[in-house]
Amino acid sequence: MKIDINSDLGEGFGAYTIADDEALMQCISSANVACGYHAGDPMIMDRTIRLAKEHGVDLGAHVSFPDLMGFGRRKIDMAPPELEAHILYQLGGLDGLARRAGHRITHMNPHGALGNLASSDPKIAMAVASASLAFDPEIAFLVLPGSALEEAASKLGGRAIRLFLADRGYLSNGQLAPRGQAGAVIHDLDLVAERVIDVLTKSTVTTVSGEVIPMPVQSILVHSDTAGAVNLASRLRREITTMGGAVVPLSQQT
Repeated sequence: MKIDINSDLGEGFGAYTIADDEALMQCISSANVACGYHAGDPMIMDRTIRLAKEHGVDLGAHVSFPDLMGFGRRKIDMAPPELEAHILYQLGGLDGLARRAGHRITHMNPHGALGNLASSDPKIAMAVASASLAFDPEIAFLVLPGSALEEAASKLGGRAIRLFLADRGYLSNGQLAPRGQAGAVIHDLDLVAERVIDVLTKSTVTTVSGEVIPMPVQSILVHSDTAGAVNLASRLRREITTMGGAVVPLSQQT
């Protein structure tokens, strides 16, 4: 069993930080770095890229709607060409800093409202996939199993890697439960760890309504701003190793 542990990093702004990125880098194998639209700025992006390079962590682009005030959680209506331009803009910014640091972008993961829409709306999913593959035909996509983004990436010849969000509740259709719904965010770290182990050993997850649905994944996401995120990522890494598995970056997933 080869499993990636990834986290959304670089989500501060200016003098403000919300997570211990340096500690998380020692626990994860891939990082999704904010590209300045929902969080991050050039200095934070540069520092996070260099940390990833130092720790042998794969570099991903965490692209978003241009919604710094709302942390990327608000939908912004855009025609596909406009959305594609915004995605390419973010990928290009991250890539420029990565090249100087001797690192490269291996994957992308849309954030917040954009991520939710890319999972459920075929038109948005196709725009995300088209722009990303125009940037790099080899880029991988972190996707919810069975999502619109997985389908769009597949149609365009891209590589999709199925992702499980450790601390989020799921609906019966495999989509994330809206944040305002009961059970959408799980705060009990023991329960989060138990759910991840079930996903890894049984390829299933229990939804917020109590239904058990298939959840075949190759990557586990630990949100960096979850309380106890470093301990959780470290614990999951130990659990995977104890089960005889290996934690490997997305670029080494087959």
